[in-house]
Amino acid sequence: MLRLSELKLPLDHAPEALPAAIAARLGVPAHDLISWSVWKRAHDARKKSAILKVYILDVEVRNEAAVLARFARDPHVQPTPDVAYRHVAVAPKEQRLRPVVIGAGPCGLFVGLILAEMGFRPIILDRGKVVRERTKDTWELWRKGKLHPESNVQYGEGGAGTFSDGKLYSQIKDPRFLARKVLHEFVAAGAPEEILTEAHPHIGTFRLVTMVESMREKIEALGGEYRFEHRVTDIELEKGAIRGVRLHTGETLEADHVVFAIGHSSRDTFQTLYDRGVHIEAKPFSIGFRIEHPQSWIDRAMFGPCAGHPDLGAAAYTLSHHCSNGRTVYSFCMCPGGTVVAATSEPGRVVTNGMSQYSRNERNANSGFVVGISPEDYGSDHPLAGIELQRDLETRAYAAGGGDYFAPGQLVGDFLAGRPSTALGEVVPSYKPGVRPTDLAPLMPDYVIAAMREALPVFGRKIARYDDAQAVLTGVETRSSSPIRMTRGTDFQSLTVRGLFPAGEGAGYAGGILSAAVDGIKVAEAVARSIVGEAVA
Repeated sequence: MLRLSELKLPLDHAPEALPAAIAARLGVPAHDLISWSVWKRAHDARKKSAILKVYILDVEVRNEAAVLARFARDPHVQPTPDVAYRHVAVAPKEQRLRPVVIGAGPCGLFVGLILAEMGFRPIILDRGKVVRERTKDTWELWRKGKLHPESNVQYGEGGAGTFSDGKLYSQIKDPRFLARKVLHEFVAAGAPEEILTEAHPHIGTFRLVTMVESMREKIEALGGEYRFEHRVTDIELEKGAIRGVRLHTGETLEADHVVFAIGHSSRDTFQTLYDRGVHIEAKPFSIGFRIEHPQSWIDRAMFGPCAGHPDLGAAAYTLSHHCSNGRTVYSFCMCPGGTVVAATSEPGRVVTNGMSQYSRNERNANSGFVVGISPEDYGSDHPLAGIELQRDLETRAYAAGGGDYFAPGQLVGDFLAGRPSTALGEVVPSYKPGVRPTDLAPLMPDYVIAAMREALPVFGRKIARYDDAQAVLTGVETRSSSPIRMTRGTDFQSLTVRGLFPAGEGAGYAGGILSAAVDGIKVAEAVARSIVGEAVA
């Protein structure tokens, strides 16, 4: 098979145009084309009046060796790589202790799955509830302003990614095609097959709920065990190695291989691990607001006369600007046709995030509008100082919103002019329980506000009406990524505690569903190798 990339055709090309274009590109007669399949499909919308479809294809032709020889210097015609996933170990027959996975988000889910497939019968602990109960609790915050501190957008089965756009693409290097394993498992769990071929696939919240349930059933059928509403309060150590985890019930679960896939908001657990000598360091993250525009504005700006074409769907965007004060402002977690959601996990704090359903058919587009910060900005050299900064900003937002989980909001025109908003206008904010107009500037450091005010007109020149006076900013966005890294070695274990495996976004090694899941696969393999190596020894 050959991998043919960068094959471009008009947006509305006829089905028969694709095989004809393949044959023409390879310089072979049509009857030499045996078969073809789409590996990835994207759009090139740089010329809005003539948007193109861009294909990567796997192609079978007669005389493949001769074709490859002719295109030896062409990077767009190569042998099709082997993308099959192969397990690295098999559980020993005599296994004294089962590996423990803490966290049932995307990372913990794939740690559990891979270990279960290899026969290690993992125990998966999560402080939150099963996904459907968790969904009900989350809706109570959105509809009634009632927060469940242990069951919300951040905590529970499926992790924070369950209430998101469900994006399944990443910029990580993936020479082993582990992302393909992730996508295949998602399809087997009920995701649409098109996620295998779309360049920027997404699933959406409602579909993620059923998929998470299906994958749990698979793990349990393979010998894995879930324990929900089990919060880890401490770890047991002996001579620099983990020997168990202590639960809020008072129970101690003996274990010598423990994966911490706890997400970026398990602040109490970060503190516990730091207190027990687990090496943690501060890392950069980003802070800012959510910005909302009518999706129709974004569609017209990105697709021009092709806006509304069924093959294009709701338009997304990616923006970045390096400011005169040295800061970078960028779009983050852009949700086409979605909503801004309440994402706090601690009482007395307001946090925003974005979410979309698979259809992406809500009225507004929203995105994080954030500024990168580094440990030097946290006000302390303590490894957990970024968490305290997050808490301070979230507490300010809670007060500015009125103290009832309403979010503070401001019109872009007022934000640029430096005056408080007293009413909202054409763009109706989607955040629930609700938005109260105010001045957002006091909620962020001055350098963040200055950078945002510089970036908005720049973005408005790239995307028409991005800086429209009627667009809405909602605060605050503080959990763009983990503010800490639980540093690990080449064996994926903590630098200071043997048998403890930091994993995923909370440990500082991923940023999104797909990268977290891929990291989960790698960590599961490391756990398996460690167990098998010890068993052999």
